[in-house]
Parts: sequence; C-alpha cells; structure tokens
Amino acid sequence: MRLAVTYIATFAAVMIAGFTACHNSSETSVAAEEIPDSVSYNFNIRPIFSDKCFKCHGPDANKRQANLRLDIPENAFAALKDQPGKHALVPGNPDASEVYRRITAADSADMMPSVKSNLKPLTQFEVKLIKKWIQQGAKYEKHWAFVPPKFQAIPEVKDTTWPKNAIDYFVLHKQEQKGFKPNPESDKEHLLKRLCFDLNGLPPDIALMDRFLSDKSPDAYEKIVDELMRRPAYGEKMALHWLDISRYADSHGYQDDNYRTQWPWRDWVIHAYNENLPYKDFITWQLAGDLIPNHTKEQLLATGFNRNHKITEEGGVIDEEYRISYVTDRTNTFGKALLGVTLECAHCHDHKYDPFSQKEYYQVFSFFNSVKEPGLQAIVGGPETYAKRPMMQISNDDVKSVLKFINKVDTGKLIVSVMGDSEAYRKTYILKRGSYDAHGDEVFPGTPKAILPFNNAYPQNRLGLAQWVFDDQNPLTARVYVNQLWEEFFGRGIVKTLGDFGMQGDLPSNPALLDWLAADFKTHDWDMKWMVKQIVMSATYRQSAIITPDKLKNDPDNILLARGPRSRLPAEFIRDMVLSSSGLLNRTIGGPSVNPYQPPGLWESTTSGRGQLASYRQVHGADLYRRGMYTLIKRTSPPVELAIFDASNRDQCEVQRLRTNTPLQALEMMNDPTMLEAARVLAAKLLQDKSPAKTKIYTAFRRIICRKPTDEELGILNAYYQDQLKSVGKKDAEKLLAVGEYPIPNGINKIDLAAMMKVVDMIYNLEEAITKT
Repeated sequence: MRLAVTYIATFAAVMIAGFTACHNSSETSVAAEEIPDSVSYNFNIRPIFSDKCFKCHGPDANKRQANLRLDIPENAFAALKDQPGKHALVPGNPDASEVYRRITAADSADMMPSVKSNLKPLTQFEVKLIKKWIQQGAKYEKHWAFVPPKFQAIPEVKDTTWPKNAIDYFVLHKQEQKGFKPNPESDKEHLLKRLCFDLNGLPPDIALMDRFLSDKSPDAYEKIVDELMRRPAYGEKMALHWLDISRYADSHGYQDDNYRTQWPWRDWVIHAYNENLPYKDFITWQLAGDLIPNHTKEQLLATGFNRNHKITEEGGVIDEEYRISYVTDRTNTFGKALLGVTLECAHCHDHKYDPFSQKEYYQVFSFFNSVKEPGLQAIVGGPETYAKRPMMQISNDDVKSVLKFINKVDTGKLIVSVMGDSEAYRKTYILKRGSYDAHGDEVFPGTPKAILPFNNAYPQNRLGLAQWVFDDQNPLTARVYVNQLWEEFFGRGIVKTLGDFGMQGDLPSNPALLDWLAADFKTHDWDMKWMVKQIVMSATYRQSAIITPDKLKNDPDNILLARGPRSRLPAEFIRDMVLSSSGLLNRTIGGPSVNPYQPPGLWESTTSGRGQLASYRQVHGADLYRRGMYTLIKRTSPPVELAIFDASNRDQCEVQRLRTNTPLQALEMMNDPTMLEAARVLAAKLLQDKSPAKTKIYTAFRRIICRKPTDEELGILNAYYQDQLKSVGKKDAEKLLAVGEYPIPNGINKIDLAAMMKVVDMIYNLEEAITKT
C-alpha cells in the first residue's frame, strides 16, 4: 500500500506540473473597485439595498419599519410619515436625503442598518456609490430580470481574429475591458474529451480519438459536434439535469417510501432531447399536455413532470394536509425551474425581497389546485400502487406505436402518474402562515404582476399558464433556460444563482450576452440543439483550461471566461466513464431502474419494513453495468456511490448541484466494487493482447484519461507494474481479483492480472480521470 501511495504521489506531481505549465502571462491585474461614471440602480445600488435595507424597508409589510419602502421610488421620494419635513431620498441632494444621513451617521442610535437588525454596516465603497447615485438623480430602474430581453448589439473588439460566433464578441469585449486575453484553443485530445462528456456524458473511444486527431479538414471539429449530437447518448446526458429539476425518483418518499413506476416519463425526457423537441413544447406538454385539445398519449405522459413529487402511503395522515403539500411542491418547482425565482418565499407571507405578494403566490398555486387527487390514495401495496390517480396505463400496443421510445421489457401492466383536473372547480384560498387549514381570502388564477400580468385572453388553467410562460413579453423563461444550459457547459451560469433571478440573486456577469442568448433562443423557435451547438462551437468554449498565475489571482472563478471550463464530472458520469473505458458499459436506453452493487444494510436501516423497497435486491448480469442515471433512486436512502459525489437525492426541485471535495470521494474511487471490477476487466482485456507491457499501459491510459501519456508518465506506470509483479503474492492476487461478478478469463495468469489491475486502478484514481479539462 505504501508503495502504491508513493507512486500515486509521484505521478500526480508529474501531471499537475504538466497541467499548470504556462507561458509568461501578458494579462494586467484587474483594477480595484472603482466608482463607475454612471451609477446604475440595478447593478450598483439595488444589491446594496437588498442586502442591507430591504429587510426592514422592502416588500414584506409585516417586517416593514417606519412605513418606509426603499424598493418603490414613489415611497422612497415621499415625505416621511413620522417626519413630514424630511425625505428618505432627495434626487440630486445627498445631504438632504435621510438615507444618506443615516448610513453615514456615527451615532449608533441614528445609524442604518440599525444594530438590532444584525445586518453589517455599509462599506465606504457602498456609501460612496449611494452618494453618487443620489447626486445623479437617484434614478430607479425596473429589476433587470423583469425586463424582457432584447437583442443586444454585438460589441466591437480589438482582436477580430479570435471570435468564431457572436458569443465570442460579448465574452472578448468583457475580457478586453479588464485587460485580459483569452487562452489559445485547447489541443485536440483535451477538447474531444470535454466535448464527449458535455454532449454524451461518456469518454471518447480510441477509434474516435484517432479519427479526430488525423482529420485535418477545417470542419473536423464541427463534424464531431454533429456526430455526438446525433448519438442516443446525447439525450441521456441532457436529460440528467432535467431529472434533478423535476425531482424524478423511483420511490414515493416519506417513511414507507415504496416503489413507483415513473420511469416511462424519464424515457420520454431522453426521447424529447434526442428528437430536439422545441423547449416551448417540451415545457408546455409537461405543464399541460392533458389539457391540449385531442392530446396524444405522449403529451399526456409528459405531464408526469408534475407528479414526480413525494406522495404519502402512510395511514392516519390528514388527507387535505398532504394534498396541499403536493400542490405546494408543484408551485415551488414551477417558480424555481421555469422562472428562476424563489416563489416559495411567499408561501407564508409576502416575499421579503422580491415584489411577490402572498396573494400572488396562491394565484399561481390555484393553477395546480384542481388536480383530481386525494392526499392519501392507498397504503403500501403491490403493483396497483406503483402509480397514483390520475394515472395512465401503457399497453404493449402503445409501445409498438406512439410510445416506441419506452423500453418496456415485459408484458405486465405498466402505470404512470400523470396530470388530470377534476370536472368540478376547486376553490383556492390564501393559506394564513401557509397552514393547510387556515383559509384566508379566496383567490383566482393569476401570476406575479412584477414579472408579467396574466393575460385574460389565456384560459385560466395550466394550458393558459404555459402560454403565459412563453408569452413574448415574459422576461424570465428564455433567460433562465439559457443560463441553466450555460452552467452545464461552463460550470457556472452567467447568473451564478440559477434558481434566483430575484433581488437576492447574483447579477449576471455579462448581461448583454445573457440577453442576446435569450433573444436568439426565442428567434430560433426555442431550438435546444441550436443553442447547444452555438455554445460548443464558440471559441470561448474551445479554449485551453490551463490557468496562468495572473488569471488565477485576478479571476479565480473564471467569471471573464478567459480560459476553458474545468470541473469534476457529475456523479453519474464518473460511473459511466469507468464502465465505458473498461468495456463493461451496457448502453441500453431507458427501462426500469436497476440496483447495482451497494453496501449491505443501507435500505434496511431506513425502512418501515413494508413494500417492495424494504430490502435491497441487487441485479445481476448486464444490468449491473447500466449508466448511472438508471440507478434506482430510493428517496430515504439514495444511492450512496452517487450521493458521495453530490448527486441529488431528488427530494425536491434542484437546479444546481453542490460541489464538494471530501476524503469519502477518494475512498469510493479506491474501494467501490464497480471501480475495482472495471479495473480488473480492463486489465484482463489488455493482457489478452500480446503487446509489451508498456503498450498495454499506454492503451489503458488513453482509454481512461483520453490522451496519450508522456514518456515520464508512462515510465512511472510501467515501473509500478514491474514492482507489482514482484510484490503481489498468489493469496493477495486471489483476494484482489475476487471483486465483482464479471467472469475472469480462463487460463489467465492471476499475478499478471492483479499487477495490471493495480496499474489500471491507479489511472482511474487520478484527478484527471474524473475531470473535464
């Protein structure tokens, strides 16, 4: 073990040195914060007010002090109720503005924010910004995200040779303003690996690497892009993020957490991405496919999106309490997933920061409040409980005709939870403090006016809500989706807070680019593949990920995009990389989720003892080697091998995964049966080739790391292999090779196999193996 650690440390040092090697940098340091010539309320003042003022002087009437609102200009400019001779803000005159007097006061009795608020005082820079803003007339602006996006003029740049499409002009313009220069284009090997994981979630095979390396034509890169986007794996890769958003899981949740058959909806999502269903239809079908006149079974199946929430099967619960919780989940998911706002913060009271009232929350709530469902339908049972009313049944004839994309493996009954409204209208009330049984005033379907008032020409149901979402004046829909897409490829959204475009969310790092992308997306009829191709064809995306000392110091988070994206693979794709590179991967698309290897006792420790998922039953054969997205997700005990690498537990809508770096991740890579079995299987494949050991190791390195090793790297790995041949005993080899169910080839030398397996395992445990670089 000590010898292995020594080799790993040496090898890691070699690889890190290669990665961080760089030329003399020509970037200048980013200047310290300076007061802009023209102070913007949206981008300079509102963030300060939101952090330091709106808690007591914002939208929430219950928390408002001195009857003063600073989020509304009419209120901010009016005479103070307690002191009629004074005004909070006097345009052009900071000294006459009570706000400026209070934020500069030395006396704690006058100082704002007050000591009691527990908010930090303003910095000198923030005070100067507010002073200059008042001097310039204290001009308010509508919140940037609530103004419909328009095509922005493509900016001029000094280096006109670098941009490959419009995206690059916006990015380069920002870089040149800060004195930065973009990185050169990445070498072909790193670029192909990045592209394959971003478009397919899988590593390239050696044949594809060699083909791309040897193709010297000007459109070689574009040909690979088009090829990868045509592959079925494209739909699987793109679907993963939507499954997080949609809180898709294979169990109902809560204590009993029994099995559900919602996987045909997951298969539809994969199909929709592969068929390039326009985003407008993709969302409309999911919101209201059941309400489309003469809807198809496919459109009905799509509505499973709004039935992915947790559903109780526990007897003795209060029916209405749980029914309300389901509607609440749909409302919150709608706000976060499609509008990128924290609508849920208005569930119990008016939103504290954004201009959403509690009444408006329940107006949106009312769109989802007529579903024909009780809070409790049935307790834990057999197949008849695997979906809940309203539901649809998928027959074998359906799978042969309209639902061909569903991988139905048997002739049994298959049911899926979908949407369907009651014939009778269900009244909706404001729920005081969010409590299911505390009815306030009755409300009717509507939307937050600050975003876009609901058009009365639209039907007052979910289909009308979908039309509102795609109204040309809706300022959020296109912005939110292209921002989610941008984060998928660059590791960070143009707006960092993917689920919060409101007052407390981050400002866009490049507002003009975000608006241009949103407008372009709408102009191209919400074509998702068009937008994906725009991104990956850009020079911005193709940059080398090498980071210079200047860029690390002045732009550590790569906000200016002066280098290529570099991030760890999502949990599911780490598994997929290991299975694919070893040759074990089962590429079957869709079908029921599976239970691969898992430590014993995990399910049993969290079960009520009832239902199909009370104990873990591992699959065997080819099902052991399915892609990570097909691993069965039990909400009370999500797959540990995925959870360790920050996969969502699918408890609720999640637009952005956490990114952690923990020792458990290293332990999993070294000890997980799938990782070890893959190393053994690949080692056996290599040993069946009669080539020299160095050639075998060279091949293993290319299959896993997706590039050719340097002579130094190859030398270290070969030396390690030779040492293992001498040090591994027969007993140790037998124990090491016993992991996993895949058979060991007959007649193979087990000492050789164990030694080569250790080399392959070492390569799998390199950071570069699980990193998009």
